[in-house]
Amino acid sequence: MLKNTHTQTIEWGDCDPAGIVFYPRYFAYFDACTGKLFARAGFDKFAMLKQFNIVGFPMVDTRSKFYIPSHFGEEVIIESTVTEFRRSSFDVHHRLMKGDDLAVEGFETRVWVGQDPDNLDGIKSQPIPQEVIDAFQRG
Repeated sequence: MLKNTHTQTIEWGDCDPAGIVFYPRYFAYFDACTGKLFARAGFDKFAMLKQFNIVGFPMVDTRSKFYIPSHFGEEVIIESTVTEFRRSSFDVHHRLMKGDDLAVEGFETRVWVGQDPDNLDGIKSQPIPQEVIDAFQRG
């Protein structure tokens, strides 16, 4: 499977009064890295929304495991990969590394959605196009 690697500098605004990353910021990092992963597969998010006539791929489940804190000014590496595609949902695994050490793991389940034809204010899952799955499997 395709993997994307992103270098993230920990900014002052990411940290709590103790000087370590405030945990919700990791979820923001991971969300941005999912977009970067799709871009690496050849699917710029804005273009992809139009290309496949979708609303997006919202998160329906997320969790993290925290092993080592990160501090203001540090550079970390975030490795992201899709671990499984299903009909209309997929799982993303993020590994935030400090040097050779795993600091944080993030796990997301997202659903490929378009506008609900029966409810113009709603969204409805759609099958993930094979073209997208193939791009990730080619790596």
